[in-house]
Amino acid sequence: MKFSLGPILYFWEKAKVEHFYRDVAESSVDCVYLGETVCAKRRELRLNDYLTIAHQLREAGKEVVLSTMTLLESPADLRELRRYCDKGEFLIEANDMGAVGLLHEQGMPFVAGGALNCYNQHSLRRLMQLGLQRWVLPSELSANWIRTLLTQPEIADVRECVETELFAFGHLPLAWSARCFTARSENKAKDDCGLCCLKYPEGRKVISQDNQQVFVLNGIQTQSGYRYNLVNDLAELHDIVDIIRLSPQAEGTFDWLEKFKQNQTGAHPIALTAPDCNGYWHELAGKDLLIASSR
Repeated sequence: MKFSLGPILYFWEKAKVEHFYRDVAESSVDCVYLGETVCAKRRELRLNDYLTIAHQLREAGKEVVLSTMTLLESPADLRELRRYCDKGEFLIEANDMGAVGLLHEQGMPFVAGGALNCYNQHSLRRLMQLGLQRWVLPSELSANWIRTLLTQPEIADVRECVETELFAFGHLPLAWSARCFTARSENKAKDDCGLCCLKYPEGRKVISQDNQQVFVLNGIQTQSGYRYNLVNDLAELHDIVDIIRLSPQAEGTFDWLEKFKQNQTGAHPIALTAPDCNGYWHELAGKDLLIASSR
C-alpha cells in the first residue's frame, strides 16, 4: 500500500506552499499531487512554479502528478488546462471530462480524479479505454460498493491494469458551484472577492443553529464539516485499494501521515472522536463515526 498527498485544496500564500513542499520532499509519502483544483483566481503559484516544485519532488524520489481544475468557467481556464495537458512530462490528474478528452487526443495516460464521479464498472471500463491509469474513488462510496464494483465481469480481466486510490483523510469535497460562498459570506461579489480565501487556510466553518459544524466553505467548493478519517480502517483495504490519499492540512499533515503508515495492519489504532468521521465507508450517514472500526 502506497500513500499520497492530494493537491492543496485551500488558498495558501506562496511562501507557505513552498515551505510545505520542502517538508514533503523530506517526508515518507510516495506520491504528490500538485496544482490548483478549486478556483482559477488563486494564482499565488503558476504552472511554472508547480513545475519547479515537481522537479524538486521527483529528485527527492516522489512520484509527481499534476492536478487540473475541477470546474472550468472561462476560455482562460481552458487555455490553462491545455497548458497542463500539453507538457507531457508528468502524469495528469483529470478532474474534468474536458481534461480527459484532451489527454485522450494526445494518447496520454491519466489519473481520474474523484470529481469525475465514476460510480460503476461501465464508467470505469470506458475511462480505461480512454487512457485511465489510476482512479480516485468518489468519496461517498462504501467498502462494500468498491468490492462489488471491482469484481464485476466488465473489468475483471483488466483489474490488474488500473490502480485504485482512496481519499482517506481530510474534509471531503462535496460540491462545486459557479458562485463563491466564501466571498458571499463576507458580502462580497465573486468577481471582487479580494482573494478573501487567503484568510481561511482551513476553509471557513459553517455552524448550524444546534452548534454542529455542518460544512466548510472553501471558495466555490463546499466541503464536509466533519473530517473524514479512515486511519483505523486500513487493515481491510489491502485487497481493494492501492493508494491512500491524505488531503494536506494547514497543520499536522505529516504527523497524520505517519499515523496512517504505522497502522496499515491495524496494530496501532488511533482513538478518534467527532468531528472525525468515517460514515460513508461503513454505509452510514457521512458524519457518523464507527468507533468499532478502531478495535
